[in-house]
Amino acid sequence: MAKATRDVPTKTDPGIAGPPRARQTIDVGKLERALRKAVDGEVRFDTGSLGLYAQDASNFRQVPIGVVVPRTLADVVAVHKICHRFDAPVLNRGGGTSLSGETVNEAVVIDHSKYLTAIGELDVDRRLVTCETGVINEVLNRHTGEQGLIFGPDPSTHSRCAIGGNLGNNSCGIHSVQSQLYGPGPRTSDNVEALEVVTYDGARFWIGVNEEEHLDEIIAAGGRKGEIYAGLRDKYADTIRARFHSEKQVPRRVSGYNLDELLPERGFNVARALVGTESTCATVLRAVLKLTPALLERTTVVVEYDDLADAAEHCEEIVERWRPIGLEALDDELIRDQQEQNMHVEDIKELPRLGGGAWLVVQFGADTQEESVGRADAFIEWLTGDKGYARDRIRLARSTQEGGTSEHLWAIREGGLGSTAFPPDGKDHWPGWEDSAVPPDRIGEYVRKLRRVMDRHDIRGAMYGHFGQGCIHSRLSFDLRTADGLATYRAFMEDAADLVVSLGGSVSGEHGDGQQRGELLEKQYGAELLQAMREFKAV
Repeated sequence: MAKATRDVPTKTDPGIAGPPRARQTIDVGKLERALRKAVDGEVRFDTGSLGLYAQDASNFRQVPIGVVVPRTLADVVAVHKICHRFDAPVLNRGGGTSLSGETVNEAVVIDHSKYLTAIGELDVDRRLVTCETGVINEVLNRHTGEQGLIFGPDPSTHSRCAIGGNLGNNSCGIHSVQSQLYGPGPRTSDNVEALEVVTYDGARFWIGVNEEEHLDEIIAAGGRKGEIYAGLRDKYADTIRARFHSEKQVPRRVSGYNLDELLPERGFNVARALVGTESTCATVLRAVLKLTPALLERTTVVVEYDDLADAAEHCEEIVERWRPIGLEALDDELIRDQQEQNMHVEDIKELPRLGGGAWLVVQFGADTQEESVGRADAFIEWLTGDKGYARDRIRLARSTQEGGTSEHLWAIREGGLGSTAFPPDGKDHWPGWEDSAVPPDRIGEYVRKLRRVMDRHDIRGAMYGHFGQGCIHSRLSFDLRTADGLATYRAFMEDAADLVVSLGGSVSGEHGDGQQRGELLEKQYGAELLQAMREFKAV
């Protein structure tokens, strides 16, 4: 049985990265009864469910007030109205794969992933699909892939992450290079056309993109949508223009709120501004997503380098000249971790291994196998001719795929997180600084300087990830169990944030800020822009 009352954070907090929140007491019993009366879905306040939803894939564990698994979109609206009446926080959750503490909190957790999985209209001509937010990323891509189209962002957890999680984190994924070069853009926000949302007080309406020309009309119509749009109009425009890096400079800038989407010259894209807000501003019920040509005939080239930083130096040129659909990096520490744990042993044998310390995995896609292989062959000729690479340090893998990844070479990359979490060195490795991003032309410099920061704090860990867009994944040997270890963790995080900001980068390039990195946002954006984000949330 749930406790009769519960002290939880108030809903009057100042927003992201603000001071500690005040507490309030909620009558949990009355809240539970009200939810059971109004909701057709599952209302879970038992100890087992609270324990089950108290953790996600991050470093955090927080026991929720209760859990609701809605059967209908109307259930989700009802949960908001009731929680608003009780002043109880709400938190949306899909697969729980978030690494920054976005999907745990002292709140009523709403799990969309069991029942809210419908895929609606697929408009092939306009390359749009409508879906509910509980649908799994890979399931959606199998559905649209039958028409030669995919939703571009595909995180390595694509087999289990929900589209709502992609929207919450502003996810990118392995093939975000594909959606950047051949589709709407690398981030989930770039691939959103419209969202149906519900606000905390239960108002339900659609929001879109390119609404600038209709803004006066929308505001004049009134209602919650008009009220919100009036509150967001023309705020901090000059500061936003000065402080925000464009996606061309940093394709993986996903930290903070996308206030730049509200600029008139961007079209006042409220839907895209809400992507990446991590369940702190509104709940998405349905999404209209933009699609990218699937390019399902795929060929992979693996190139061995002496060092990861050397490999990183060539990524921007490869992307601009050869337009691959994926460009990932692996380091030798990741490979050793997998070998010592007997993971992907046969797959690793396919890597060219002449004593180097890093590999680039370059994938080409096309509508025909002939074109895909032809582009890969031309790339190899360029490497061995113009660039002078040794032919035996290059491996070509011809394969036809349905969507997300191949079953061999790409399995090594997708196994990165699992293989580096509990490596054989006896130390647990944790998220925290696992998805930072810099401009692609500075990633080699960043790798070298980040290693020096790690050495200074006696921290180690593999590096790999989306080097084609300047994003590094890593799980590091933080000691999160002792006071000295936590002090080192904080010092490292602050030093690493200073480094990435000095290079014009983002403290998060994939997983979002969450509870892990929200405090660092002032370093990236400054106090005035952070206040603008607080006001955005308040609206």
